[in-house]
Amino acid sequence: MRTGIPPLPEKEDYKVGVQLNHTIVWCRDKQKSATFFTEIFGLPSATPFGPMLVVPLDNSVSIDFYDNDGEISSQHYAFLIGEEDFDPIFGRVRDRGLKYWADPYRQRPGEINRNDGGRGVYFEDPDGHFLELLTRPYGSGG
Repeated sequence: MRTGIPPLPEKEDYKVGVQLNHTIVWCRDKQKSATFFTEIFGLPSATPFGPMLVVPLDNSVSIDFYDNDGEISSQHYAFLIGEEDFDPIFGRVRDRGLKYWADPYRQRPGEINRNDGGRGVYFEDPDGHFLELLTRPYGSGG
């Protein structure tokens, strides 16, 4: 028997809420990557926290940019945004002359998608991470 520690509730009563708190984005130059991200998304500048530059998002999750001299594997990050936010954000993607695709397979360059009755697009950040904008969650219909 454990002493001084309250017993765990029975299995059926034991529920844990799980939420993503932050994710680290490995990059060559955290200032360049964080600035790219905040400018594209129209967010306030990143703030330092230890060796990282942190960008808080509206759902209490942060994107933490961290310099890495080693190999950087491309990751995929999908951002659910409001329909009213799509045009300004996508406009900044186009204004920078970034390549973009309607699909994750890069078979539909220069297009956006209309999945689930919303709009979506894919593009790369300076380190080759594949960023996705979508205005409707997958499977939400429309």
